[in-house]
Amino acid sequence: MPATPDAEPLFGRVALLGAGLIGSSLAWAIRARGLAAHVSAYSRREETRRTIAELGFADSLHDNPGDAVAGADLVIFCAPVGANAALAEAITGQLSPGAIVTDVGSVKQAVIRDIGPFLPDGVHFVPGHPIAGTENSGPEAGFADLFEQRWCILTPPPGTPEAATEKLTAFWQGLGSTIEVMDAAHHDKVLAITSHLPHLIAYTIVGTATDLEESERAEVVKFSAGGFRDFTRIAGSDPVMWRDVFLHNRESVLEMLQRFSEDLTALQRAIRWGEGETLEGLFRRTREIRAGVVDAHQAGSFDPREPERSGTAGPVQDKADHPAE
Repeated sequence: MPATPDAEPLFGRVALLGAGLIGSSLAWAIRARGLAAHVSAYSRREETRRTIAELGFADSLHDNPGDAVAGADLVIFCAPVGANAALAEAITGQLSPGAIVTDVGSVKQAVIRDIGPFLPDGVHFVPGHPIAGTENSGPEAGFADLFEQRWCILTPPPGTPEAATEKLTAFWQGLGSTIEVMDAAHHDKVLAITSHLPHLIAYTIVGTATDLEESERAEVVKFSAGGFRDFTRIAGSDPVMWRDVFLHNRESVLEMLQRFSEDLTALQRAIRWGEGETLEGLFRRTREIRAGVVDAHQAGSFDPREPERSGTAGPVQDKADHPAE
């Protein structure tokens, strides 16, 4: 059951390194559910710190990551995966013995490679990935219910104390998430097909529309059907974040992209030669996958502050890496 504000906080001080959609949503959710006595937030940008101060979701604001994590018993990396190594190096001397370090990135092997070497003995590393998000970014985009009824995958490296994994599990359960513990390499392969490849396809489709003649492009915008609108929403995700995701999960993304390219070639051949049965068979199989997604309650959710999205295919389900704005 989620924690309540009246319960004893699970952590004394939670430090958020980055305050985009995920970081700000974590702050709101932690405060709403009483999971920490203090929430500190680091942002490298003065403008973002001013916004955070106006919104009021952090108890303390810092322009230095080391100051943000000082005294924290939970540190959460909420920046793009490409920034992790520099951030980890910057905080290594300020981490408290017994602290748990985690992240929210959608690539896990690179996170372990980039953060792990900088963590001192006695600090416990439990990488995490909440399968949640919208296409919006920045501290204004956050809301407390983002993680409700969403999966969160934990990928503790071999040798991680079980107590640390259990405590982080309790934290994410307190935010309303369902937990799955998974090997990091397996995680990266699964997310390459369920999240990374769909984003790459969306960027490509919208890019193709952008390259049309001006008159055609105007009509694409004017007459966009639901499917194309969904692609544009996904393609509206943060470009820096997704650049880092693709480059840091390169092997798995390339493997899935190769499979997709082969399937696309087969589909092209079926259309060219009028193979209706082949097309219909494929479409029926994909409907079965869609039904499974719906049954697993992963068909989409939306920011409750934007009710006009109700009834659409839902927002981007995986936008966990956000700039340390």
